[in-house]
Amino acid sequence: MTVTLRGPGLTEDQVVAVARHGEKVALAAAARTRMERSRARVERAATSREPVYGVSTGFGALAGTRVAPLRQPELQLALIRSHAAGVGPPVDEEVVRAAMLLRARTLAMGLSGVRPVLVEAMIAMLNEGVTPVVPRYGSVGCSGDLAPLAHIGLALVGEGEVLNGKDGTRPAAQALKSAKLKPVKLETKEGLALINGTDGMLGMLLLACADAELLFKTADVTAAMSAEALLGTDRVFQARLQEVRPHPGQIASAANLASLMHGSQIVASHRHSQHAVQDSYSVRCSPQVAGAGRDTLDFARRVAEVELGSTIDNPIVLENGEVESTGNFHGEPLAFAADFLAIAAAEIGSIAERRVDRLLDPHRSQGLPPFLAEEPGVNSGLMVAQYTAAALVAENRRLAAPASVDSVPTSGMQEDHVSMGWGAALKLRAVLENVASILAVELCAAARAQEMRRPLEASAATFAVRNALRKVVAGPGPDRFVAPELAAAVGLIRSGAVVEAAEQVIGKLR
Repeated sequence: MTVTLRGPGLTEDQVVAVARHGEKVALAAAARTRMERSRARVERAATSREPVYGVSTGFGALAGTRVAPLRQPELQLALIRSHAAGVGPPVDEEVVRAAMLLRARTLAMGLSGVRPVLVEAMIAMLNEGVTPVVPRYGSVGCSGDLAPLAHIGLALVGEGEVLNGKDGTRPAAQALKSAKLKPVKLETKEGLALINGTDGMLGMLLLACADAELLFKTADVTAAMSAEALLGTDRVFQARLQEVRPHPGQIASAANLASLMHGSQIVASHRHSQHAVQDSYSVRCSPQVAGAGRDTLDFARRVAEVELGSTIDNPIVLENGEVESTGNFHGEPLAFAADFLAIAAAEIGSIAERRVDRLLDPHRSQGLPPFLAEEPGVNSGLMVAQYTAAALVAENRRLAAPASVDSVPTSGMQEDHVSMGWGAALKLRAVLENVASILAVELCAAARAQEMRRPLEASAATFAVRNALRKVVAGPGPDRFVAPELAAAVGLIRSGAVVEAAEQVIGKLR
């Protein structure tokens, strides 16, 4: 289904669909009308005797420099060229597509004073798969994502480079011509309107929220599998025990674990034994940690939802014709949300690694062979897979250090406090990628450990997950090349197949 830009009302799912899955985009007629009215107000302001920031003046510390009407289009193109100053490898295509969609959305709200042709050109690039090259470094998350959005704007005017599939890059002018698209000639205020937004930060946060939801559900699945394999109890996951401390995320995670472990022969085999008075924290407290992660995700989504309904630009063109400066481009709300979610995700990975270590340690694994190896000594089993998980946990601890507490002044001290929200969002994506790999290690280890409990069998839900894994990763046996198996498990997790296998048995996870 085509995603239509009407102004406010865009959803996380729509952004993911366009950015990640190539969904088509259209501009609503009502949005075009609003933009035309707003454009007429800007054109009047451009010839006013009163200076209007970014319309008849320079930018940043140069805001006091007047620009004559005939040179204002030149000013806008010069802005895009000078601000496209990023360095480093390109960010992922889905990040650029998300930013393009979100910038088009803000402009379509009719408070930026640009012509509809600008949004229509950006939509056409999205629909034709023309994706600008946006370097990783350059944004400090204030005055919006200036450098990243300028690289997008550069391609829009037929300059710079675009991605060319797996073959690298090619000139934007060439790509536009191949797609039968024309470069845009910028007019007054349009260069500034293209770059003065939080769209890169917001796009990455929205994509991360979608990924985090899947990973947090997956973490409940792997935690349930580990709890079974470690002869843990499901009694601590009873709803009545969560009600005495009713954090919403904790309640949801505990309900998932109870459902996932329901009917397990392994759990039933020791229900009345005294093998352990209490399970370890990494097993018993899984809902408290994963639940706190869920609540953090809810907070991040609330921030993103407000931003999705907002016009992020400077200056903005009000309905009464006034052109007013704002500070709404400051990325602090998004920076805080991205930093907080990175901390939460890092902890979900951390507790998962602790369960892996327990599964592999014969002193704590309730009778499982050392490192889940067949013939330990000759074989090392999953010993070093845990090293990999530990390395990723350590990396996530470094990445979880907040970016938003830093600020390096820019633009001759005019922009003397910045959010570093772009960096926070980049770190968040890296943390989530690492969490997927940590959960892949736990999935492989827990599945192998469950099979070593035979003839006792796991619950129907975790048995279904194990069967899905066994289609791409073999069961216990002599040592073999582990890395491809972990990569296959990561693919299974990221595709949603792990959660789907469980849900086919017990219904939707919370």
